[in-house]
Amino acid sequence: MPPVFAHGRLRLYLLKLLDEAPRHGYEVIRLLEERFQGLYAPSAGTVYPRLAKLETEGLVTHATEGGRKVYSITDAGRAELADRGGELADLELEIRDSVSELAAEIRADVSGAAGDLRRELRAAASASATQVEDESWKAAKEELRKAKAEWKEQARRAKDESRRAREEAQQARRQAKEAQERAREEVQRIAGQLQEQFAKSGGVLGSLAGAWLGGSGSTTAPTAAGAPTAAGAPSTPSAPASAPDTDWARDVPATGDPARDLDRLLDRFRDDIRDAARDRGISDDQLAQARTHLAEAAARIASALGPQG
Repeated sequence: MPPVFAHGRLRLYLLKLLDEAPRHGYEVIRLLEERFQGLYAPSAGTVYPRLAKLETEGLVTHATEGGRKVYSITDAGRAELADRGGELADLELEIRDSVSELAAEIRADVSGAAGDLRRELRAAASASATQVEDESWKAAKEELRKAKAEWKEQARRAKDESRRAREEAQQARRQAKEAQERAREEVQRIAGQLQEQFAKSGGVLGSLAGAWLGGSGSTTAPTAAGAPTAAGAPSTPSAPASAPDTDWARDVPATGDPARDLDRLLDRFRDDIRDAARDRGISDDQLAQARTHLAEAAARIASALGPQG
């Protein structure tokens, strides 16, 4: 391929580009590539040394902007460009001719390479057509065999998984039934312990429960205000019991298991008494009264549950 620019012509064209506008070196390279429609792009090693030489000759100057040199043409450069106006016109024609020659050479190279490739492909296809057909058939048969084997293996795994799932479900049902039986036995054991404790303690609930159970239910005669108690300390007169709340604990749903329902009522009773003591406070005298009332209530509940067997 002949050189794109004859001797000295690139120098002249650089002056023309800088006469159009100040430019940095990369922009000059890009413009040259555009003028040649992408068929030719000078390297930085071609452009920058010539710009430096033009600057040494006083035909261009540069200023630094953003860390890059931006070259501008000087008056001396414009004078040389004007003196070589006819040569510049010839250069423009040469550039168009160079672009046409480059395009023609590229098209010829591409066409020749494409023709060679087509011939090679036809020869290869003709030589290996039978072999490719045999190999394709063998490959298809092998893929079919593998697919059948995979289907059988998947069916076997699915069958095994189904069997394991049935066994696990049966085991889970057995475990649930056993857990239910253990829970029922535990509830019955706790209910028996509660009844036994009620009977042995002589009462652990009382008139604080009487408000819910139907009155104070005191089994001992009340002492007069200020009268000495068995311990020799004056007693504090207790407030009259309020009417029982017949709707107490109605919001606790029944489970169908009396022992469990009793356990839940006792939990509610304990929470209500504890909340009342926390909100209102409790003194030593009130604690003594609460002990008496709790004992009375426990006795009444134990009696209501019936005699021990």
